[in-house]
Amino acid sequence: MSMSLTAEPGLHEEPSAMRWRRVFPGRAEQARSARDFVACLLTGLAIADDAVLATAELVANTLRHTRSARPGGEFIVEVRHWSSGTSIGVTDQGGTSEPRPRDADDMAESGRGLKTVATLATRWDWTGDTNGRTVIAVFDGK
Repeated sequence: MSMSLTAEPGLHEEPSAMRWRRVFPGRAEQARSARDFVACLLTGLAIADDAVLATAELVANTLRHTRSARPGGEFIVEVRHWSSGTSIGVTDQGGTSEPRPRDADDMAESGRGLKTVATLATRWDWTGDTNGRTVIAVFDGK
């Protein structure tokens, strides 16, 4: 797979930022592994729970709306941490729709993922196209 994370829009991370990246098979049972990956890396940080929940939402969207969920598909989770913040990026293999929050009914079983991410993160954004994209959630603070 030739996907890679691109520079995060509006993010001015320090050169000393730590980065971790892992490729996951595009299967539903990998969602837990992705959450565990992020939780392990961010243990002890105030934003850890929010970052893990945001990861869960981003991975669920990847597996629901992109080609990463097709047989042989993959997705990448990248965690970046610097002295004043952390980001979670999920890169997929593209799809037909652009990532955007939807107005979901409070009783709806789906459709609130990116709204949840927007609530938890300081900011979020995405970059890419139908061939692959990265959705990024940025958390200011430690």
